[in-house]
Amino acid sequence: MRDFQTPGRSPVLSERGMCATSHPLAASAAIDILRNGGNAVDAAIAGAVLLGICEPQMTGIGGDCFVLVSPPDGGDVLALNGSGRAPAAASAQALRGRGLDSVPLFSPEAVTIPGAIAGFAELSQRLGRLGLAASLAPAIDYAERGVPVAPRVAHDWQAAVGNLQGAGREHYLLSGNAPGVGQVFRSPGQATVLRAIAEAGPQAFYTGEIAADMVAALNELGGVHTEEDFANHRADWATPISGSYGDIEVVEHPPNGQGATAILLLNILKAFDISAMDPHGAERAHIEAEAAKLAYDARNRFIADPEFMSNPDRLLDPDLARDLAALIDPGKAMEAAPPLTEAVHRDTIYITVVDEDRMAVSLIYSIFHSFGSGIASPTYGILLQNRGAGFTLAEGHPNEYGPGKRPLHTIIPGMLRQGGKVLMPFGVMGGQYQPNGHARFVSNVVDFGMDPQHAIDSPRSFAFDGVLSLESGYGPDVQAQLSGLGHRVVRPDTGIGGAQAIRIDPTTGVLIAGSDPRKDGQAVGY
Repeated sequence: MRDFQTPGRSPVLSERGMCATSHPLAASAAIDILRNGGNAVDAAIAGAVLLGICEPQMTGIGGDCFVLVSPPDGGDVLALNGSGRAPAAASAQALRGRGLDSVPLFSPEAVTIPGAIAGFAELSQRLGRLGLAASLAPAIDYAERGVPVAPRVAHDWQAAVGNLQGAGREHYLLSGNAPGVGQVFRSPGQATVLRAIAEAGPQAFYTGEIAADMVAALNELGGVHTEEDFANHRADWATPISGSYGDIEVVEHPPNGQGATAILLLNILKAFDISAMDPHGAERAHIEAEAAKLAYDARNRFIADPEFMSNPDRLLDPDLARDLAALIDPGKAMEAAPPLTEAVHRDTIYITVVDEDRMAVSLIYSIFHSFGSGIASPTYGILLQNRGAGFTLAEGHPNEYGPGKRPLHTIIPGMLRQGGKVLMPFGVMGGQYQPNGHARFVSNVVDFGMDPQHAIDSPRSFAFDGVLSLESGYGPDVQAQLSGLGHRVVRPDTGIGGAQAIRIDPTTGVLIAGSDPRKDGQAVGY
């Protein structure tokens, strides 16, 4: 139980339904859908699409999604891949010929076909109850009427103004400036797009005037996208992957997401008695940092579009985890392995919903960097993601930029199961941090018995790109100890990532949820 004399949040408890996400309006919209007879799929789509209006720097219909769904009958968890592909004319050789060693972040070459709308439509058709139009209605209303800008959103918006270009500046700035806290942001162009999708289905987005608007924006900047690339896009169902930690099964989305990295990281941590360590001490932070360096290096070597991976199960191999764990020195930090050129980002949203029938949805949705590529379609203001920056230009690599390929994705939804039953849908935002965040969250729950809110609130550290980021929740003594072990410790400008989770109590069935104070959101139940 938390200290009620210290600022913080209690977990939110309810019986009938619950949503946890990064913006209160989206959480409320999802609960309204549940109250009106929708299920967790209907509600999750409604909340997610609205987040693209509430947090446009984080996500939007020009982006991608990945989803895990546990049906109400307790059957197998389903995975949906709503990520986009590179255009048919994409060529790594052409980019290397221009002297490039990575895909430029804010260029048309970084724009893959937006996959989220196809994902939402497929999800709604197969598992929803009310239909896609009902799920889009809240976002249409708010896009037209406007949303008051929340504090964290205003902070991120101001920090990323320079990423916007051309029509993006016209659609996402107010009189040339980032909106401040409480100013109202409207997106009538997106309302028009969403209404067209509600009336005609996803083909309204991937063909006709709307697709032509996106293609025109890209071609004007030298992109090789065609309307045929958009028309050919599809979302795909996949089989989840899983691993164990203690008596908990950790279910992740398969590649091209990086969920396997989280499983590898947890398998490495099994070699150490984490539960005997101070949860907020230097010893745990050091072991976790070393394990992350090794797991992320393996990720960079293997994960790609699954159609191009020679050994998709390599990261799940317990022998690999044992071999990597043996490389960790408890008394000394190792040098970070040199990363490939995949881009780093921090901008993603996550939403989880559990309904009265205990269908559980874990959904993550992103445009990659803040405001994506910064490129927006001129008529409708659809911000286009820059997921193509997740490719490498290394010749022969399975994740090499190429026609029709899906890049390595950082976004990963998660679920925990116990005894064959779903215990908790959860997600951790933060780009590269996400597998580390999944491992830290699971360890907080399993090793230290934390409830979802406590597990989310706990301070975070992250070793990446040669530095160890240490949140202010760690004291100066911990910082000094980690520096003494050889880590180059830095204090991040903002909190590391964000998270949400909903625990289904296996005894009472009560829903117990947490939402990250590092964001503006909350958990809402009824």
